[in-house]
Amino acid sequence: MPFANAEGVPLGQPASAASTVDAAGAGTAADRTAVARSPGTTTVSCTVKRPAILFNRWQEDWSVLANPCVPRKPLDSLKYIALGNDPDNYLSLGMNLRERFEMNNAALFGLGKGQDDSYVIQRTEVHADAHFEQHLQIFVQLEDARPFGKNAVTPVDRDVLDLEQAFATYSVGLAGGLFRFRVGRQEMGFDLQRFVSVRDGPNVRQAFDALWTEWAVQRWRIMAFASQPVQYRDDQPFDDVSNKHFTFSGVRVERRDVGPGELSAYYASFNRSNGQYLDAAGTEHREVFDVRYAGKRQPLDWDAESMLQTGRVGADTIQAWAFGSIAGYTLAALPGTPRLALQFDGASGDRRPGDGRLGTFNALFPNGYYFTLAGYTGYSNVLHLKPSLSFKPTRAVTVLAAVGLQWRETTGDAVYQQGGVAVPNTAGHGGLWTGMYTQLRVDWAVNANVSAALEAVHFQIADSLRELGAHNADYVGVEGKFGW
Repeated sequence: MPFANAEGVPLGQPASAASTVDAAGAGTAADRTAVARSPGTTTVSCTVKRPAILFNRWQEDWSVLANPCVPRKPLDSLKYIALGNDPDNYLSLGMNLRERFEMNNAALFGLGKGQDDSYVIQRTEVHADAHFEQHLQIFVQLEDARPFGKNAVTPVDRDVLDLEQAFATYSVGLAGGLFRFRVGRQEMGFDLQRFVSVRDGPNVRQAFDALWTEWAVQRWRIMAFASQPVQYRDDQPFDDVSNKHFTFSGVRVERRDVGPGELSAYYASFNRSNGQYLDAAGTEHREVFDVRYAGKRQPLDWDAESMLQTGRVGADTIQAWAFGSIAGYTLAALPGTPRLALQFDGASGDRRPGDGRLGTFNALFPNGYYFTLAGYTGYSNVLHLKPSLSFKPTRAVTVLAAVGLQWRETTGDAVYQQGGVAVPNTAGHGGLWTGMYTQLRVDWAVNANVSAALEAVHFQIADSLRELGAHNADYVGVEGKFGW
């Protein structure tokens, strides 16, 4: 989905966490016929490259295989199936497979269920992508997500054979720009996917049954969407649903070349009938206001975002906020092009339980790896400072080392982990200091179709949590991905 910009990802996140980007204009007929002749010879060389396997598979343009000069690989006959004589009419098939072993010896720092768990999560996706004359695209993707040996299985762990995406997009030139309309089940991710994401970290990704329109012209892009987030069930195949009791809709504006960066802002309305918080419950209506500025001017890069939330949960009014920022400095002249970065994030908590005002920030649809894959840090009632160093010992390998320092924004509210899960008995107990963690991550791009990653996290908790019976936590994840 074209729900975000082509920005980088905070260090410590998988390379696949890159924001989604629209593929407008890619793979035109002129691209497919591009050739170059060597001076003074009749030799013809092909300048068209094979498409890369993208994070969002619907963005790939395999029509370049209509050009016979493009090098062929096994099964290319299934990557480009001509539909008639027009090379822009074609069907492309593909798949993804992700296997990840995870060891977590203390979910919720030992105060929750399912402790000392080691397991494998597997996600298989297959898709069919049909294009007609550069105006109409029909994309269908199935997902099968399974955990093996996991003690506590949740809706984000298991979804046996269901419809992940199924949408149609119509594109047409309008008033000097490009207008697009999309309808159907689709995934969305804004920017670095702090708050609205495809949720690629856990096993089951997040989709939306939605209507989407956008108009892009020169440096501007204006979008509007209305959606019902998919609710995942696992009683039988193809049983996931959405309904009018849970909606997420909004309007977004982006402008490129604002100084050395890009400025974006959006308003959204988040509504559900069963909001549940430590200090409030009932029908939830949140008004969301978000602004972000990101850019790069070598050797610096940055990404800063803030969000304000108002509205009601039951009889309580909402007053919540959050921000996220990361700045990096790349030492391009040194071996391995090391990058120093500093990440600073915060989100409000509920300061005075029972006062009729809810301050707990709702992270909406977080991606599951913005802080770490371990899940020990959630985007509610938190202050988070993370210096990091990354470098590339080879062109295919990236290594990250980081230290995270974590506090609560207020002791009146709980310590939260991923998914808005409160660590039991922490609300109103102890001090602001939550603890610190160390993180090591290695990403290896094996080839165009295969990648691997290793992530290890150790979280050293504060004494006030230890008094509750909590203990330090360790996480190890080993992952392999295949895309075709």
